[in-house]
Amino acid sequence: MMPYPPLGTLIAANHVRRHGFSTAFHDVMFATSEAEIAEAIRSHQPRIVVIYDDQFNYLTKMCLSRMREAAFRMSGLAKRAGCTVIIFSSDATDHLEQYFDHDVDFVLCGEAEDTLVELASILLGRSASDMSSVDGLAYRFDGRICRTRNRQPYENLDLLPFPAWDLADLSLYRSHWQRHGYFSLNLVTTRGCPFHCNWCAKPIYGQVYHSRSPLNAVEEMEYLRSIANPDHLWFADDIFGLKRGWVEAFDEIVNREDARIPFKCLSRVDLLLEGKVLDHLKNAGCTTVWVGAESGSQKILDAMEKGTTVEQIHAASRSLHERGIRVGFFLQYGYPGETRDDIDRTLEMVRVCRPDEIGVSVSYPLPGTKFYERVKAEIGSKSNWVDSQDLAMMYRGTFGPEFYRALHRVTHKKFRVWQGMDLAGKVMRSAAPLDRGTVVQLAKSAYHYLTLPAAEARMDELQTSDSAHVS
Repeated sequence: MMPYPPLGTLIAANHVRRHGFSTAFHDVMFATSEAEIAEAIRSHQPRIVVIYDDQFNYLTKMCLSRMREAAFRMSGLAKRAGCTVIIFSSDATDHLEQYFDHDVDFVLCGEAEDTLVELASILLGRSASDMSSVDGLAYRFDGRICRTRNRQPYENLDLLPFPAWDLADLSLYRSHWQRHGYFSLNLVTTRGCPFHCNWCAKPIYGQVYHSRSPLNAVEEMEYLRSIANPDHLWFADDIFGLKRGWVEAFDEIVNREDARIPFKCLSRVDLLLEGKVLDHLKNAGCTTVWVGAESGSQKILDAMEKGTTVEQIHAASRSLHERGIRVGFFLQYGYPGETRDDIDRTLEMVRVCRPDEIGVSVSYPLPGTKFYERVKAEIGSKSNWVDSQDLAMMYRGTFGPEFYRALHRVTHKKFRVWQGMDLAGKVMRSAAPLDRGTVVQLAKSAYHYLTLPAAEARMDELQTSDSAHVS
């Protein structure tokens, strides 16, 4: 229940609107059913319905089967209402025929804002150009699938508009954040990633990295403050402030313009150790940094072509904590060749580094990656997770899916136990108050401590009984 508006969709909506098209936005974040789009279509009477994937959420890259099915149902509803249906998503680009078989007329491939404007201009009679002249487009013609040449991504992101924040019901988002005691909104300053992690797909921007100027990003922060006054921001970039000197300039402008808002971001451990990056992040308002730690085994990091070291993970964690910045670890189990010793190294890394938050997953073969090509012959009938909690192994791993689900539980239990030990120590040193929240946290930690042995025993049992199973 930490919902964020769909940035990619809102940027595209504002881009289309900037080019003179009447635009409405239907937000599915709080929808209870895909059928709600039918009412939106009746209300707005559009000629074109665009199903636009956000792209600034890692789950969209994972192409969950529930999301694909939802897209199919929405495209069917739009087509039955007489609308031309356009879709933009990584999954649609990878599975064109399936989407064309489910009432989709056009698929936007690659960076989509200009493709959408050019296509809409043709469909609505504003341009006499032919579909084949629109870069980054796929469609059916005479029963065959046609795909035009790739569209070159924007290099100057300052040319793109801010998201169409006025189309989103920010009061609804604020109400859902009340349980956390603050209100957070999201923005992005970059597109793409130049690094080579071989399990990470880059279906939209390719192997590039382009950045907004620090001033342009700060101007959006000021705008968000004027319309919604958020208490917190999430910079949803794959890598925040990679461009040399960017974070330093951002720090200077944020404080000069009195635009400082507490924020969290994602980065790499090697980048965090460069120069005074961490000092500038802290001074600019950074409260949390998430990093792709992935594994505590150097063997696995090297196999992933991650380009970082376990030592850098430890050093970056220490440096972040020394500055009072919270640390988040993304952990990935199940990469080919991972042994129980590698798993134990990862758990030991978590114990020693003491991240404040963790996200645990298993390796997921994304089409278009070197990792996918390596394991695709082993992928069974299940080639997508149903939902984000699925955690199925879709290729022949060292252990089976039930083992990794048990490992997921064990990792979280150990993490909560270690957090509880740290909190108890602070209470004993009078460094933390013994209030209701602390008591609740300690009680939860005690629960995990008591249930951990059974969870570990179950994992050990599955290590042999569930080995080398394919979902």
